[in-house]
Amino acid sequence: MRFTVTKASEGYVRPAEPTPAGSLTLDWIGRYPTHRGLVDSLHIFEHGKEPAKVIREALAKALVPYYPLAGRIVQPEGCDPRVECTGEGIWFVEASADCSLADVNHLERPLMLAHEDLVPYTELETSPADTIMMIQLLQCCDDVLLTISLMLASQEQVTEFACGGFVVGLRFNHASADGMGSAQFIYAVGELARGLPEPTVKPVWDRDSYPNPKVKPAPLPDLPKLALEYSELNFPAHYINQLKNQYLEHANGRWCSTFDIIIAKVWQCRTRAVYSDPDVNIRMCFFASTRHILKVNKGYYGNSIFPVKVSTTSGKIMSSPVVEIVDLIKKAKDQMAVDVLKWANDEFESDPFSMTFNYETIYVSDWTKLGFSEVDYGWGIPMYCGPFTNNDYIASCILLKAPAPFQGTRLIARCVSSEHADAFSEQLNRFD
Repeated sequence: MRFTVTKASEGYVRPAEPTPAGSLTLDWIGRYPTHRGLVDSLHIFEHGKEPAKVIREALAKALVPYYPLAGRIVQPEGCDPRVECTGEGIWFVEASADCSLADVNHLERPLMLAHEDLVPYTELETSPADTIMMIQLLQCCDDVLLTISLMLASQEQVTEFACGGFVVGLRFNHASADGMGSAQFIYAVGELARGLPEPTVKPVWDRDSYPNPKVKPAPLPDLPKLALEYSELNFPAHYINQLKNQYLEHANGRWCSTFDIIIAKVWQCRTRAVYSDPDVNIRMCFFASTRHILKVNKGYYGNSIFPVKVSTTSGKIMSSPVVEIVDLIKKAKDQMAVDVLKWANDEFESDPFSMTFNYETIYVSDWTKLGFSEVDYGWGIPMYCGPFTNNDYIASCILLKAPAPFQGTRLIARCVSSEHADAFSEQLNRFD
């Protein structure tokens, strides 16, 4: 069955009060070439009353303390990109759909609504790379689908459904904030929507005090077309705890996180599915928060991340139990804490953020602790939220809080080609 989405209104939501003008510098990571782009995500709520109206008004209030997000990214010739505080606002779209959330299976895969129906796009002559945020709210019958798009020059769409539920489609520009910073802003919108007089965390720009090493970004990597297959799996909480207990015994009482356990398991499964040669050099990379290491201000909402890279042979990962792979990951995380301070003190000769995109390298992202799952506009936290991406050039896995009522962690992945998809799925589903 096909459903129709109709946009009811669209336009900029500007700050509710006058805000400062001028230019603001971006942090070193925000100026990094690969971070100048939009990250799309969906946030699904079971019910809400006039969510578009409530969120639009809260958004305008939030843009007063978060006024840089109402601006644009500019880059004069020969200069670094920066934020121009224009007060133009965030692009906000309200739409309607002739279905309920249940009709579209709560937007589980395969999707029954098109990507362009779920997140906002501006028809104005504004480059996505220059936009900070966009939001779209889509309403279906009594359900509401709210999509927010956050870019420099932000966009947001709210879509409403007949059942009273709604989905927020968010698009944000990674140059302006990392995942935790973006979630901090959206959480503040939720607080104001619930009637709080101001956000509980006072935002600070503070990009000038962030480390600014002299090392130059490496050239942009080549982007291969890997024709990767989509896969998805929910790891039950009891299975995760079982593996954690195994590690506790293995490491003589040393703790490990859910993230450590799951990515170790996934790397093992993928390696066994893809390789027969034990001598292939393989790599895993993920970005970890450095807020605790660099002791940034609590209200800082810029980029504060650093790559953690693990390299070994295919044979090592194929033959090792999960707990030993966790050891490799934890060792790399410990080294990251040292490397961050070296990078901050300008002791790196080469760019630690340099990336290689090929089939031997897998990238992992953890969305479970960013803060999006705690956002509440007045009708409760989302039943599900996660990135809404589709690319063929990065072998990647993303960890999410599993949709309610399931207790556990969801893995969504595009990390194997079609020839390895069945073997990868078989390995993942062996909960032993």
